[in-house]
Amino acid sequence: MRLSPRPAIWPPLLVLLVLLILLTLAATFVFWSSGFDFDYVIPKRLARLAAIVTGGVCVAFSSILFQTIAGNRLLTPAVMGYEAVYLLLQSLLILAVGTQALVVVSQINNFFLSIAFMLAYSWAIHRWLLRDGKNNVYFLLLLGLVLSMVIATFTQFVQLRISPGEFSILQGYSYTSFNRAQPVQLLYSGLLVAGACLAGWKTLPVLDVLSLGREQAISLGVSYRRYVQCYLALIALLVAVSTSLLGPTAFMGIFVANITYALAGSVRHRITLPLGCAIAIAIFIAAQLLVEHVFNYKTTVSILVNLVCGAYFLALMVRKQGRA
Repeated sequence: MRLSPRPAIWPPLLVLLVLLILLTLAATFVFWSSGFDFDYVIPKRLARLAAIVTGGVCVAFSSILFQTIAGNRLLTPAVMGYEAVYLLLQSLLILAVGTQALVVVSQINNFFLSIAFMLAYSWAIHRWLLRDGKNNVYFLLLLGLVLSMVIATFTQFVQLRISPGEFSILQGYSYTSFNRAQPVQLLYSGLLVAGACLAGWKTLPVLDVLSLGREQAISLGVSYRRYVQCYLALIALLVAVSTSLLGPTAFMGIFVANITYALAGSVRHRITLPLGCAIAIAIFIAAQLLVEHVFNYKTTVSILVNLVCGAYFLALMVRKQGRA
């Protein structure tokens, strides 16, 4: 990645424009066809909006950080297997408790268990690969891809051993949903995400240097290994919170990050991180509005997001292949 000296759009104007669009979408989501029912409808929508904001920040922040470390705009934290680990945990829970899964997986304990499980997985692979300080990121990506396939295969094996009714419960956890989040979950998620984002925001100059590449960062005096470990830990936390709160988001990170770079005309993280968060939130709100008011709940947010973001990813790959 190369730092662009001048953004495509004057940053304050770009931020103002994105904020106006975001506020318009948020107001539309909360009040459209609500009958101004402040007793039930609007509080429920505000809770979903809080889940959307939390999830959008997690997706954008983690994706941009991950692409900075990896030096590749076609990668997201999903390649590390976090979503596969989440689905495996849900499959094992349903297999273990059977019909009681309806109660178990809906409790707040499952949220924290999912986060702990994914963080333990992240710690294990980081601890194994980040010992020698050589080519860590590339081996990490390779292992993540392999583990994703292995875990997904084992998850399918587990799914074959559960009943069709239990499988339908599991399917609900394989799609992004803003309705499953409970107020307590939202509170703890918000605190965790705020802490992770604050930690990343304090080291923005280091992130800008890391975007130049490993050798350049080391030559400029950055402790590459230590900062990569810290950022990978932050990414693991954000992905764990997002997946536990909303479910898998697949290609969303690639779409958000690349749209952010295109609009900002720069990879300076002081611009791209807040802009990316706003874009991710706006996309989630727009997708939820389409699900509720256009498709009348006959599709899901996951299907819409994966359709658009997957098509964009394919077009991005074809365009880069044509340039090669």
